[in-house]
Amino acid sequence: MSEKHAPMPGAESLAEPLRDRWSISVYDDQHTLSGEQVETLLHAAQWSPSAGNRQPWAFFVAQRGTPAHKALVEYLSRGNSRWVPRASAVFITAAQIAPDPEGEGPTEPAYSFYDLGQAAAHLTIQAHSMGLRVHQFNGFDTGALAEELGVPAWWRVMSGIAVGVHGDPAEVSERDAEREQRVRRRKPLRDIARGDTWAEPWDGLSTEL
Repeated sequence: MSEKHAPMPGAESLAEPLRDRWSISVYDDQHTLSGEQVETLLHAAQWSPSAGNRQPWAFFVAQRGTPAHKALVEYLSRGNSRWVPRASAVFITAAQIAPDPEGEGPTEPAYSFYDLGQAAAHLTIQAHSMGLRVHQFNGFDTGALAEELGVPAWWRVMSGIAVGVHGDPAEVSERDAEREQRVRRRKPLRDIARGDTWAEPWDGLSTEL
C-alpha cells in the first residue's frame, strides 16, 4: 500500500517516513492506541521548534469513546463524519492567540499558528515512524467545540489530527474507499521556489516536477 501511495517522481530522495506519508480515509475502527503511544506522539509535538520557546500549542487527546471524542463527532462536517470517527484517536489542536489574564503568551498570533503547524507536523511524522497513519483535517465547528471543551478565549481551536491504522475498504462507503485510490499530486517546484524576486523562479531547479 505504501509503495502505491509514495510521492510522484521527483521525491525519490526523501527520507522515510516523509516519502511514505499519505492521508488515509479508511481506519480500523477496532484499533486502539496505548497510553505509551499517545505520550510518544505528544513528546514529538513537545520537542518541535518554537519561536522564543513559547510553545503556544495544546492538544486535546480525543480517543474513541471518550467525552472529548463524542463532542468532536457531534460537530464534524457531513463528509468528515463518515471517516473521522473510525480513527483510534483524534488530537484536537489549539493555538494561543493572545496573552492570558496574567499577560503571559504571544502578542502576534501568526507565530502561534506557525509553531502549531510545526508541532502537528512533528507528531505526524512520529506517528508514521511508529506504523500509524494520520489524516489532518478541518471540517468541524471549531467555535462550538471550543465552547463545549471549555477552551479559554485567548486560545483558538484549529484542526484535528486523526491517528490510527489502515482498515478494510470493504467496511466503508464506496466514496471513502475511492478517495484512497486517487493519484497524489503537488504543485511543481517552479510554482513554489522563488529566486531573487517574486517573479523569478529559483534557477537551480533540475526538474519540472
